[in-house]
This record gives sequence, C-alpha cells and structure tokens, in this order.
Amino acid sequence: MRQYIATLLCLAAPLAWADEGPSFDCAKAQSGAEQLVCEDAGLAELDRRLAGRFTDAVGLAQGLDAGAEEAVTELKAMQRGWIKGRDECWKAADQRACVADAYLRREARLVAFWLMQEPTGTEFWACGGNPSNEVVTMFFDTELPGIRFERGDSIDTGVLSPSETGTRYEGDFGRSIWIRDDEATYREPDPDGTEYDCVLTQRD
Repeated sequence: MRQYIATLLCLAAPLAWADEGPSFDCAKAQSGAEQLVCEDAGLAELDRRLAGRFTDAVGLAQGLDAGAEEAVTELKAMQRGWIKGRDECWKAADQRACVADAYLRREARLVAFWLMQEPTGTEFWACGGNPSNEVVTMFFDTELPGIRFERGDSIDTGVLSPSETGTRYEGDFGRSIWIRDDEATYREPDPDGTEYDCVLTQRD
C-alpha cells in the first residue's frame, strides 16, 4: 500500500508542476531569464498569464475584418522582440525584478492595445490650446496599470511610471502624459518630442 501511494505521488508531481510551471518546456530553457522563470513559482505564474494574453491577442488579430494576416505577423514579431528584451535582464542588478517587470509591462500593453478588458476610464484632452489637437487616453486596471493613447489615426500603449506628483504614463519612443487633475503635459514620441499643455474636455 505504501509503495502504491508513493507511486501515485511521483506521478502526480509532474502534473502539479504542469499547472504551476511556465508555459514553455523547462527542459529546453536556454536563457538565464527562462531558467529563472522555471525556478520561481511567481514568475512561472506571470509567464502562464502572459501566454494566455498573447493567445487571446492572436485570436483578436485573426478576427480583424481587414489586415488580419499582417496584424498576426506583427504581433508575433513584437512578441519575439519582447522575449529578446526579457532575456537581456541578465544584465540587471536585480534579475528577478527585471524579469517580473518585463512580464507586467507586456501584459499591460497587450490588454490596452487589444482592449481585452473594459477601461476603468477614458479621458479626452485638448492640447496646445487647440480643441482639434486631441489626445484620448484610456486606462486599464492590470497589475501594472496600463494606458492606451489615441491621437488621430495612431494608437500607442504605455504603463504607469513613477512620479513625485500627479500621474505619469510612458509609451513608446518617449511618448508620455503627465496628468495633474484636469491638466496634463503630453509629449509626442521621438523624433518629434514636442510637448503640449493639455486640458481635460471630457471624462467617461
């Protein structure tokens, strides 16, 4: 009987780890970041969660009325770029913190870009004293809070960043918005880099 129970426990261990381990095969882990994820239950959970988000994003991209193939190709290319960036965490003084931050940032931006959940709020900003110079910001309650910028035909995403006053979100290539109640400073991405003083015109 004891031998039977021991056998069951040995068989159950791999199944339990399959539920708790990362989305990839740890036997094939190559980078230091992947090895760290395999050894850390918290990071493994973040990896599984992000894998689910990515799968959902691919499904949404495939369902687009136009440009689905290009969207999926770009999404997969960006994911490969993200993996490469995550693997650079071996250079960080705190490698675990770097890897965790990489997962949280990627999750927040996928959710915001593909509108995977309802935004907690949407704000419309008139910038540079011109009502037609509008920036729309949508906020998402992911573990690391995310933002979606809409400006004309362009869409960008970003995450909450440290700020001594107000609330600051940073997107790609230097794009940012620093919000202080009903006023904000919005910065265009590089190489433009123009900053605008903005006022809130609508909050949903």
